[in-house]
Amino acid sequence: MAKVIIIGAGGVGTVVAHKCAQHPEVFSEIVIASRTRSKCDAVAAAIGKPNVTTDTVDADSVEQLCELFRRHKPAMVINVALPYQDLTIMDACLECGVNYLDTANYEPRDVAHFEYSWQWAYRERFEKAGLTAILGCGFDPGVSGVFTAYAAKHYFSAMETLDIVDCNAGNHGKAFATNFNPEINIREITQNGRYYKEGKWVVTKPLEFHRTLSYPNIGPRESYLLYHEELESLVLNFPTIKQARFWMTFGQEYLTHLRVIQDIGMARIDEVEYNGQKIVPLQFLKAVLPNPQDLGKNYHGETSIGCRISGKDKEGKPLTYYIYNNCSHEEAYKETGMQAVSYTTGVPAMCGAMMFLTGKWNKPGVHNVEEFDPDPFLTAVAENGLPWHEELNGDLEL
Repeated sequence: MAKVIIIGAGGVGTVVAHKCAQHPEVFSEIVIASRTRSKCDAVAAAIGKPNVTTDTVDADSVEQLCELFRRHKPAMVINVALPYQDLTIMDACLECGVNYLDTANYEPRDVAHFEYSWQWAYRERFEKAGLTAILGCGFDPGVSGVFTAYAAKHYFSAMETLDIVDCNAGNHGKAFATNFNPEINIREITQNGRYYKEGKWVVTKPLEFHRTLSYPNIGPRESYLLYHEELESLVLNFPTIKQARFWMTFGQEYLTHLRVIQDIGMARIDEVEYNGQKIVPLQFLKAVLPNPQDLGKNYHGETSIGCRISGKDKEGKPLTYYIYNNCSHEEAYKETGMQAVSYTTGVPAMCGAMMFLTGKWNKPGVHNVEEFDPDPFLTAVAENGLPWHEELNGDLEL
């Protein structure tokens, strides 16, 4: 039994808090903290359990974070704040002797660039401090990496191609909305794509490559090649991989809105002057778009996320393998009040914290999720609302 602090009270933080509260045998005390305490109070009230309390913190401030940690003395911090804040939270964890887990890698505010180097640079300090930092423990990144580790452990002698496929076939009824923080979402989609091939990274224009893929229980959807952070760690930890790509579905209406947003300059992340004030257009856009936390009530349909892998099986014979999860927006909302995109990120974050607190993923240093034993984690994920399925020697369709 241990105390945890959840930093962030958005859609993902809400799901993490709900799921942690379902396991008092592991999470004896849960503190939800963010810049706006009223948001934390609303989540705690919805859960309605005495071991769930709230606090306030500016996650940009190491000083405030340390004050929070010293007052509460948590065993672990579950960071579901903004990716810009990863390093300040890691700094505070080192200063106060607290273990760390997040769902997205660090990125600087002034450039849309995703890279683990900033966080990997903390490896030696966390190891010397005897602290564990678990990086990227959402779904993708997160479960996608653990799926890959599971395939390597149980099926492959050498994985050669990896395609992570992410489909959201839900409908929220809005003309345009993002499923998580609009600022982070749009930065991610509008940057150049990248994929790994034969030891090199190949750069593509944003959404340049696309093809129709078929998803279980959903059918064909147009899927676009993006760069996603877990590719960086997976090709290092599984060096037999010759090609690694990430695909995500987008509807034409969404892409049309996105193109207009870019064309009129609303996707800019640099400051402009308006009425004597400095504003960032993308941050202003975030303020007027629908809040992802409010989409769940009218969201219908499901997501489908998985890994399609080919290579040599344990006996050296050719093998294709598909492991995936489908998640219903309606069912996620019934349980937590949030839609499936938040749910599929929040459940694995709770499970990763559970793995650490129960001694199954306890390894001092800074580690990506695929570096740990995949079996107990995937058992926990399936038991907590995200059952997964396997298909051997099917058509990978790529």
